[in-house]
Amino acid sequence: MFLMTQVPDLSKAEYDILRALWRNGSQSIREVHDIISPQNGWAYSTTKTTMDRMVKKGFLSREQFHGVFIYSAQISRPAGLVRLVQFFADKVLETDYGTVVSLFARNNTLREDEIAELNRLLEEDTAEDKKNG
Repeated sequence: MFLMTQVPDLSKAEYDILRALWRNGSQSIREVHDIISPQNGWAYSTTKTTMDRMVKKGFLSREQFHGVFIYSAQISRPAGLVRLVQFFADKVLETDYGTVVSLFARNNTLREDEIAELNRLLEEDTAEDKKNG
């Protein structure tokens, strides 16, 4: 999995690709492209370029299987959600992140272990921001 002291800042495109992989497991570029292209209207080459860049950033891994590259998420769903939760809590709801996390819990959007990881990452990130800021 993705190992960084800081939670990654993901673009919307990167998040969409990760979301496809979190939902469906390891996939080829074509499979991911077929999932996300109805929403973003990308050409196949744009999906490929973005996914290859994500490999370089350490967000995805890539393995060859019968001549096809298969990509896997190297970021957990909670790690991918941290920045979105922070933005939504701070800028949209103007509340603490716990309120947003509780929405995930009530709607069964995340498993209990994912909620625990999300809380831990948010606390670590908040502590790091206070230390550096």
